[in-house]
Amino acid sequence: QLSCLLRMVTLHGIPQDWDTYPQDLLLFLSPSDYAGNCSQFFINVGKANEDVLPREAPQRQQLLLEALECLGIPGTQINQTNAEILGWLVCELDGDYIRSSGGTLLKGLSLCESLLPEQEEAIRDVLSSGNTIFGPPSAWSAFTLSELSGLIPVLGPSILQQIPK
Repeated sequence: QLSCLLRMVTLHGIPQDWDTYPQDLLLFLSPSDYAGNCSQFFINVGKANEDVLPREAPQRQQLLLEALECLGIPGTQINQTNAEILGWLVCELDGDYIRSSGGTLLKGLSLCESLLPEQEEAIRDVLSSGNTIFGPPSAWSAFTLSELSGLIPVLGPSILQQIPK
């Protein structure tokens, strides 16, 4: 329905008032068609309902590639500002991005509905390293676990055994 609506909206050209349309419509749009800067486009995409596009939908990967290009991310390291702009698109990043970015992606990844095994392994690597704002698992508290609540199923026995009772 949304892709049909997009065809109707763009029938006579690209409108300049995209902010008046449902944000879910942006999932089917290219950032080059958006009247504004591409960072704002991806901030708005981050507010759209990610469930509109199934996990395996090619549009999700395309949006991620366009976002990385828009934000000028040359390698696999993503800073906090760009992680916030990416919003739920961080759920599409592979293990290399997760490892290279250290703890900056953890907050976004904790909100992902599901993670791939490669992503889970990368999260465990990052958390095990102790090079995050949380420090090593042996120094974690109940507050830390509260902050990481969305990632607890990912932790695995090697990390869980290090956490003080």
